[in-house]
Amino acid sequence: MLLKLFFFILTLMFFSLQAKLWSGDGSLAHKSELENLLTKQNEENERLKEKNKDLIKKISSLKESVNSIEEIAREDLGMIRHNEVFYLVTDDEGDKNNGDL
Repeated sequence: MLLKLFFFILTLMFFSLQAKLWSGDGSLAHKSELENLLTKQNEENERLKEKNKDLIKKISSLKESVNSIEEIAREDLGMIRHNEVFYLVTDDEGDKNNGDL
């Protein structure tokens, strides 16, 4: 009788551990999900590291060269030097005058 009770308790413990292994926190499915999240996060980290490297290169270029500052000012801010003429050429399809001047 005692042996049957002991066997029943061991069987019950075995099935409860199996249930925990297949469902809930710490299960194989949960582990797989966490591994996928880790992979995605590592990819995002690598992308951000590359972006940081590019920004560091840009900052060092700005610190070392006045020409790079001028280039950015001309491209992004529309800087024009004294005695320079700025011509803005646009390709505007809506304002065609049909040959009339």
